[in-house]
Amino acid sequence: MARYYPIFLNIQDKKCVVVGGGNVAWRKVCSLKEAGAKVTVVSPDFCPELEGEPGVERIRQKYDTGILKGAVLVVASTDDSAVNKKVFSDAVESGILVNVVDKPDLCSFIVPASIQRGDLCISISTGGASPALARNIREYLEGQFGEEFDEFTKLLSEMRKKMLLEVKDDSIRRDILQRIAGFDILEIIKQKGVAVAKKRILEIVSEKMSGGK
Repeated sequence: MARYYPIFLNIQDKKCVVVGGGNVAWRKVCSLKEAGAKVTVVSPDFCPELEGEPGVERIRQKYDTGILKGAVLVVASTDDSAVNKKVFSDAVESGILVNVVDKPDLCSFIVPASIQRGDLCISISTGGASPALARNIREYLEGQFGEEFDEFTKLLSEMRKKMLLEVKDDSIRRDILQRIAGFDILEIIKQKGVAVAKKRILEIVSEKMSGGK
């Protein structure tokens, strides 16, 4: 079994193709849209969810190789194994990343189980050995990483931009960014809110800038 290289792809405004018109294809379309992709979906028929999905280019026809032109990524989700294999071979020949749903041997990438909390994304993969285990781990971690992590990452992003502008010493800046990412700040958000956490962060910055610990 392949040992996958973990990576996050920037597909903002990039053409991504989904081959298939069922519910699984619809879910793939939605996740690609959430990542900012320009999604083209091709199938002779579409399920009601796909019919009503806004912001998607729908091509109502059988799969044709030319549909992949300009794509950076393609997902095949049809119940026709011959079509799925054709999509895979066409994509490989064209140097396009490809995933055939539930067929690891017909994939140049796999999609991990993921938890999304704002900009925080935690992904879990067993390399295809046990998707059920990956799903169980995801469900466990969902209880450990609550919605407060969304606010936490937003605050850290804001403060990082501020530190990059205002703190010129690289060593001090790294020290500050490491310190304010501590879970004690997260606990303040949970117990007292973002405003109090931000106040504490500014106190830490002041202490670090004045030479404190």
